[in-house]
Amino acid sequence: MCGVKPNLSAAASFLAAHARTLDRRRFQTLFGEVDAPALFAAVDAYRNPDGGYGWGLEPDLRAGESQPGGALHAFEAFADAAPVVTPHAAELCDWLASVTLPDGGLPFALPIADPAGCAPFWLDADPGASSLQSTAFTAAAAWRVAAHDPAVAAHPWLARATRYCLDTIRDLDTRPHAIALCFAVHLLDAVHSAYPEAPELLDRLGAFIPSDGMLPVEGGAADEKMRPLDFAPVPGPARRLFRDEVIGSELERLAGRQEEDGGWRVNFRSYSPAAELEWRGYATVGAVSVLRRNGLV
Repeated sequence: MCGVKPNLSAAASFLAAHARTLDRRRFQTLFGEVDAPALFAAVDAYRNPDGGYGWGLEPDLRAGESQPGGALHAFEAFADAAPVVTPHAAELCDWLASVTLPDGGLPFALPIADPAGCAPFWLDADPGASSLQSTAFTAAAAWRVAAHDPAVAAHPWLARATRYCLDTIRDLDTRPHAIALCFAVHLLDAVHSAYPEAPELLDRLGAFIPSDGMLPVEGGAADEKMRPLDFAPVPGPARRLFRDEVIGSELERLAGRQEEDGGWRVNFRSYSPAAELEWRGYATVGAVSVLRRNGLV
């Protein structure tokens, strides 16, 4: 049992003082303090006429163009609104289908006209090459929405993207980048009961993760690691990759990382002053959500 209890009042005050409207609405949604249309309105601020999302919805990707990274964060908000649905979720799937490559994968990022405030890894991406990381993080988030939105569940893009991920994971013979590995685990956790090969593939990925669950992020900040709660933030199939005491210790650690101002921080570098602060709001909502979904808030 986690002995450290987060200060929810301080977290709310931090968000009120420093966070985006979107993250304030997501936090309120966790506790039933706002209705779904208010959350959808906050997400709509980042929506483009093509049905995709940009405009810094991914904090280190400030450009206005719709991007797979923006789709991830939009789906996260749509999942928070369950069981209420928005037609924009299926329309986002339409947009994703329009930029999917012939093999069924998404590029890591699409071309960016104005690089201001954008992380180099977004700028350097090859728009003609499929990315397991990008496809897995988008599809995994979409599966969370599909659990309550039949239009997303039935959308052909989701099946196609999932098949690309499953086939790519099956063909891995070396450990992928730590972040790609993390999102691939998320995808397999989400489709564990929907695809017969998912359990075996999850065990295959588990062999790439050290027993303590700590995996350094290649090219990241000096102390940047993927941790057990990054791979398996909530109870589900992926939890079997870690011992119970490891998860318990990580939950204790997460609760204890709330700072005096009420917020949490990410462990990776940011690429603009705006992104640094926005990531803190995002991390604060994420920390409280994980603790709540593990029965600790």
